[in-house]
Amino acid sequence: MATAVAAKTKAPARSNANVLKTFQWKGKDRRGKTLTGEESGRSEALVKAQLRKQGISVTSVKSNTPGFFQKSGSRISARDIAVFTRQLATMMRAGVPLVQSFEMIAGGVKNQTMKDMLVKIKIDIEGGTSLSEALNKFPAQFDELFVNLVRAGESAGVLDTVLETVATYKENIETLKGKIKKALFYPAAVMAVAVIVSAILLVYVVPQFEELFKGFGADLPAFTQFIVSCSKFAVDYWFVLLFGAIAAGVGFVTAIKRSRNFARLVDRTLLRVPVIGDILNNSAIARFCRTLAITFRAGVPLVEALDTVGGATGNIIYDEATKKIREDVSVGLQLNLAMRQVNLFPIMVIQMTAIGEESGALDTMLVKAAEFYEQEVNNAVDALSSLLEPMIMVIIGTLVGGMVIGLYLPIFKLAAVV
Repeated sequence: MATAVAAKTKAPARSNANVLKTFQWKGKDRRGKTLTGEESGRSEALVKAQLRKQGISVTSVKSNTPGFFQKSGSRISARDIAVFTRQLATMMRAGVPLVQSFEMIAGGVKNQTMKDMLVKIKIDIEGGTSLSEALNKFPAQFDELFVNLVRAGESAGVLDTVLETVATYKENIETLKGKIKKALFYPAAVMAVAVIVSAILLVYVVPQFEELFKGFGADLPAFTQFIVSCSKFAVDYWFVLLFGAIAAGVGFVTAIKRSRNFARLVDRTLLRVPVIGDILNNSAIARFCRTLAITFRAGVPLVEALDTVGGATGNIIYDEATKKIREDVSVGLQLNLAMRQVNLFPIMVIQMTAIGEESGALDTMLVKAAEFYEQEVNNAVDALSSLLEPMIMVIIGTLVGGMVIGLYLPIFKLAAVV
């Protein structure tokens, strides 16, 4: 069945845009051919009216509201925004009008939340709102950096070029984030597996051995008695351990979100952890360099560019250092000298920044520095994976092997006596 193309609608009042819904419809065209499709509107009646204007005789219209278990209403991820930016940049580079680009992109999006957002942006643009202003209404998806870059592209008349640059930037940042998540997930997964295996042994295996030990009529070795005591505690108070772990996790996350001092302590501690700290440091430096380069290249003044760079580093220590750098630059200090004062950046980055300032190619030198440290992150993640493989064997072997030995010690002792 053919799918009808949604007609362009005039922008409603902004207060009504917030209740925009998506409807599935069926109908027939003037030749009697059956059509189906999706249309956005504030009510079924308005959708029917829009379709009648296109010469479609509507047979049914129903709201496309996702159910509780449907994934279509899932949140919009940073990866979704990166893909959208690349699609929009490609269409604008090909000469497709902005409104039509949003229609085409929204038509191919499965995430209903993302689709609704794109439709609202399209309606704002049709009503005369600039792209940067329309995007600024969704700060959770389009941060200050994104909006500022788009605004700079609109002012300079090079929106398509800026979008290409932003798309590449988003893709690089998401790739880098993926590397960091991979590096942190691996040790966390190892510890989780070790805890789960230990819990299974304590709750299900050790009690079976305890019944066997009661028939020996002799005192158990100290190590075996310790394991049995741990097993009894786990069986009797498993709910305390479970809820304690959940409460600790929730409390930790809440403290990070609500207390900047606690979040600063966590970030500073992570930066000092062997191997992991190197990865996080290199990642923050790469983000700083790439974000500053992309913002400066778009024509944003250096001081204004530094306003949004700190948050993109993903680390409070570097965010606060960036604010200090901005203060120094705003009173006339060169960027490389301001970076030297915070004692965070390697000498190579400072020297490359100095060369860029002297040669008038600051953005180019910062991009080269970002590429170098992104590669350092890649290498460190690969090295971490190789380093953790023997550590996994040691950790799991120590926990599981220790329990097995402790459980068999009484049997060995009994055999020696016999």
